Amino acid sequence: MPASMPPNQCESMSLLAVFTTTGSRAEAERLATALVEGHLVACAQISEIESRYEWQGALQLEREWRLLLKTTAARYAAVEAAIRALHSYELPAIYALPVAQADAAYAAWVEKSCQPRDG
Repeated sequence: MPASMPPNQCESMSLLAVFTTTGSRAEAERLATALVEGHLVACAQISEIESRYEWQGALQLEREWRLLLKTTAARYAAVEAAIRALHSYELPAIYALPVAQADAAYAAWVEKSCQPRDG
């Protein structure tokens, strides 16, 4: 750990913040539950948002629900596959940002929570 970094922080390039959106709160809750129960993500946060985008040549203004999913780089492919399998959108937004720094204890909890379980 670099000397300039506080002892309770770590560089954590293995942690990811994954984002997706849904058209209903019920779908967001269903996805969040499936991903957490499947140990693909440690935590799923749901926020109501307003989205403007062009789709099939027309400007869209939609109320959506954004999921912020905390996971590891090793689990990203499985997270993406699960979202695609469970999502109602033809083209769901699925993207991830690396977590550059995180509290060491929190990072360890995310890592542990995303480990596949036996059985």
